[in-house]
Amino acid sequence: MELKLFDVLVAFSGLSLLLLLGMALRQRLRWLRVLGIPEALVAGLLGLLIGPFGPWSVFPERVYRIWSQTPGVLISLVFATLFLGQTLPSPRVIWNRAAGQTAFGMVLGFGQYLVGGLLVLLVLQPLFGTNPLMAALIEVGFEGGHGTAAGMGATFSELGLPAGETLGLAMATVGVLTAVLLGSALVVIGRGRNWLVSGDPNDAAATGSTHQGLKSTDQDPISADERLNLERAAGTIQPESAQSMTIDSLTVNVALAGGAVGLGILLKASLTGLGGVFGGPETAKLLQAIPVFPLTMVGGLIVQVILQRTRQTQLVSAVAQASVGSLAMDLLITAAMASLNLPLLEDNWIPFLALAIAGLSWNVCAFLWLAPRIFRDHWFERGIADFGQGTGVTATGLLLLRMADPWGRSRAMEAFSFKQLLFEPFLGGGLVTALSPLLIVSWGLPRFSAAAMVLTMASLLFGLRLGRRRTNSDAPA
Repeated sequence: MELKLFDVLVAFSGLSLLLLLGMALRQRLRWLRVLGIPEALVAGLLGLLIGPFGPWSVFPERVYRIWSQTPGVLISLVFATLFLGQTLPSPRVIWNRAAGQTAFGMVLGFGQYLVGGLLVLLVLQPLFGTNPLMAALIEVGFEGGHGTAAGMGATFSELGLPAGETLGLAMATVGVLTAVLLGSALVVIGRGRNWLVSGDPNDAAATGSTHQGLKSTDQDPISADERLNLERAAGTIQPESAQSMTIDSLTVNVALAGGAVGLGILLKASLTGLGGVFGGPETAKLLQAIPVFPLTMVGGLIVQVILQRTRQTQLVSAVAQASVGSLAMDLLITAAMASLNLPLLEDNWIPFLALAIAGLSWNVCAFLWLAPRIFRDHWFERGIADFGQGTGVTATGLLLLRMADPWGRSRAMEAFSFKQLLFEPFLGGGLVTALSPLLIVSWGLPRFSAAAMVLTMASLLFGLRLGRRRTNSDAPA
């Protein structure tokens, strides 16, 4: 028992040291900051060098085993904090401000399943015998990111794809890097073609916005609480705000997040039990493969609703929840990357490369061809934010948005932030992402690809209808 405790302490100390080195390296190398590469990813790549399959393996195998098991635990805590501390706006407010943004995000997400499904079904499976589960890797890696890929590792393994976590993490890494490079190139092209908003940044009438990029008008004011919610959803809460957080507040907020995780565990147990009663042992076994982390997000939403209904919202802090989630995510990415199983990636490098290229091509084409038709105004700024998130992570989307709209002339930040409330419960690590491998196994890849096509087309038609309706409503009478 003492030996196990010692191994856990060594594993935690190693992750902490890697994070400190990653932060120091990012501070020293300016190009890492310019590209918006997270400290945790830098730390994870450093950990890869001293990991079990790196050139310098420095820790015992027991420590690496702890690292490999850490992401599955921490991702549940990350998702539990997503809705905690947010004053949930009314569904009408969310819908009015984020419907178009959500439709475009759905097109990107479901389209990634469609592209992956067709590529595996028509090319990779006949030529290389590729596992059908790899059809989900584009969305899991690009939309979901490192945290989702790590959290889905056990599901992939149970369903017959042991390399799923490694491939998902590699796809997420490719997504972050290429999102910055391709996105930056698109911003340069857009500026040269006058696709971006123009105007004098010193002209208040032209900008009509704050330095945060959240425009406020007499017809549609944004309160201080709402602005904090937008920053919370977009991950832009300033670290200075954490200075007002007390130890007692942090303790309560960690307890609330833990309660959300507990509700998620109960929800999974309930689903598995009901599946066994109504569908038999096979259904229960299939439902057992559902990861816990999307259900902890539901648990966090339930906790937040209870706090609002009982008027006890002072117990939860958006800043504290953001800090808890950020800490868990940093440790998660570092541990997942450091314990990456490189031989599994080597065995599947051709299908992996084909899927990565196909996913990137889809995202770029959707941005250039569909965004101008879905968004009534500021299509470039709105689209580039979703392109960054749909290829890399939310922070990448914000980075590209600030490159395209540094003075906040558009309302893209507001729409992008509200979109997370509609989008994240389903795609990018939500319920659809979690269920996709199970649906591929239970339905078969042809039916799954057909369903992805239907959902992609439905999202596209809805987005085009929104774009036409808003254009007509703006036309002079």
